[in-house]
Amino acid sequence: MSVKAVGLISGGLDSILAVKLLKEQGIEVYAVYFVMPWGSGNLERCRALCLQLDVHFHSIYLGNDYLEMLKRPQYGYGGAFNPCIDCHRFMVRRAAEYMKEVGADFVFTGEVVGQRPMSQLKRCLPLIDKDTEIEGRLLRPLSAKLLDETIPEREGMVDRSRLLGLSGRSRKSQFDLAQKYGITGFSPPAGGCLLTEKPFGNRFKDFLDGICRDAKETSALCFGRYFRVDRKCAVIIGRDQEENASLEACAVRGDCIVELINVGAPLALVKGAEISEDVLQISAGISQYFSKAKGAPAEVASCRFIGEERRMNTTARKLSERDISAMWKQ
Repeated sequence: MSVKAVGLISGGLDSILAVKLLKEQGIEVYAVYFVMPWGSGNLERCRALCLQLDVHFHSIYLGNDYLEMLKRPQYGYGGAFNPCIDCHRFMVRRAAEYMKEVGADFVFTGEVVGQRPMSQLKRCLPLIDKDTEIEGRLLRPLSAKLLDETIPEREGMVDRSRLLGLSGRSRKSQFDLAQKYGITGFSPPAGGCLLTEKPFGNRFKDFLDGICRDAKETSALCFGRYFRVDRKCAVIIGRDQEENASLEACAVRGDCIVELINVGAPLALVKGAEISEDVLQISAGISQYFSKAKGAPAEVASCRFIGEERRMNTTARKLSERDISAMWKQ
């Protein structure tokens, strides 16, 4: 009877090497990629890599239940808005559900002991396994020899002697293995997900505080300058034409797009449960502040409500540098 395993794949080298190590042992691999609305640029790359690796590919969208975890992580945050331990636990749980769905025997990841400062510390790894309903069936092929033996190793599904004992932040061993296997097209090493970056983490945290209605809305946070206008509304201002287009593409029903009529200016995407005319005037004022019309008489702006036939014009409110600083989060 063939052995099946579900592996978390990110497009980075570590997860690819984990796949290769198990494929070498004749294990049928089902790769899972988690799609984050605010950072899913590797989706097609991972799909192509899985084709190249000859493994099954499955994507899982991180939705509103993931946002609820972000608000109240059991093990807290790292240096920014990054609950890395809880995030990994969440993904392992979802991978475990998929494991049962496809009749696989265990789950594996590309984690390396000591590579990340929070979730991959040796003392933290057991916390990720805990309460996942597959305790003992989570394998880390790249560091397996440094960790306790898992059920798939103990039961002979995986040959432990052919796994690795990597640790630390150096990736020399991984690059040597990539050359050995002829692996190309993987994502370069980076600092981690966007939630580990303080500016993005700050706006994400603020956005979850009474504004975000659905996980899909968070894609807009990747662009522009972010302002908290009042308790129920936020405004994102594009920095250039490309960001203006990206923000417009991110608009969803209930949002409002504000654009100055008579002067070239950044597009303002307004998000919130109650978008009042006062909020629209401030949004137009922020747009004018970052345009060539800064300091000129107040401009007229067009306000277009997404998902509705409603349109209206408003007059930009004159805002001082102090006003802008008070609202500008990142």
